[in-house]
Amino acid sequence: MVKITFDGIEVEVEEGTTILNAARKIGGEVVPPAMCYYTPLKGSGGKCRACLVKVAAGSAKDTRPMPKLVASCITPVQDGMVVENTTNPDVLAARKGVVEMLLINHPLDCPICDQAGECDLQNFAYEHGTSGTRYEEERRTFDKIDIGPLIQLHMTRCILCYRCVYTADQIAEKRVHGVLGRGDAAEIGTYIENVIDNEFSGNVIDVCPVGALTDKTFRFKNRVWFTKPVDAHRDCPKCSGKTVLWMRGNDVLRVTARKDQYNEVQEFICNECRFDHKDPNDWTIEGPRKIDRGSVISTNHYELPVLNVPVVPNLPGSTEEDLKDTPFNLGRQV
Repeated sequence: MVKITFDGIEVEVEEGTTILNAARKIGGEVVPPAMCYYTPLKGSGGKCRACLVKVAAGSAKDTRPMPKLVASCITPVQDGMVVENTTNPDVLAARKGVVEMLLINHPLDCPICDQAGECDLQNFAYEHGTSGTRYEEERRTFDKIDIGPLIQLHMTRCILCYRCVYTADQIAEKRVHGVLGRGDAAEIGTYIENVIDNEFSGNVIDVCPVGALTDKTFRFKNRVWFTKPVDAHRDCPKCSGKTVLWMRGNDVLRVTARKDQYNEVQEFICNECRFDHKDPNDWTIEGPRKIDRGSVISTNHYELPVLNVPVVPNLPGSTEEDLKDTPFNLGRQV
């Protein structure tokens, strides 16, 4: 075990742990953002530079600082290492630059994007970006191509995080898509159109941090904040069968894998569970899904805030507790 000091907080982790995962052991706002790193995928990380941190002291044996900011997702910890993230102005400035770079070619089409409301890039730009842009040149665009019967690729939105490539390599069989071209011409695609039909190919939708890969069966049907996510499972011979059903009323609009607070899939699911079972009777409903990560999905989702308590009978206990701390009483500000 080694000890590392992260933003003034000391934590003990196993040797070989990355700085990012050491910060995740602490949790909270000190954790650096990540747009390309994905814990279940081997080899991911080190591409988007969103998780840059300052190593103020390399180790107890060599206390010299590292000369440049390092990617926390691929840098292993050393005993006695001192890391600065939210407390270092150079890190915060660099992160603003990373946001600006990612948005250079990314279209600002959030109002029509299916990923809106659960987009990692939206959250990253809101938390670390600026309100304006200095970019005046023409944005990079790509022609829309059909890569599969159930998956829609919108390459213009892609930030080349490579998550989908690693997923297809490690989870699915016979990967048929990858990065074509080099430099500003690089794009995710297939040599032959409409060939992605592997039994686990739908997982590339879940790992995509932006709206580049979307579910065709859910496309333009609804907004995620109007749906109710519930945990459900079924007996599936191909996968664990543990999923999240996104419902509106009694209709299942889409099915996804369960994700943790860092928006990473806990267990990958098969295409049969994802696309073929949209009837609630096919599932055993476990209850509402708690969305841990900051999102409009989790804000007032199951219990709406109530100011005039006597008008609404039978309030949930948690809501009554929350109302005790509000500066409002019976609709009047006190």
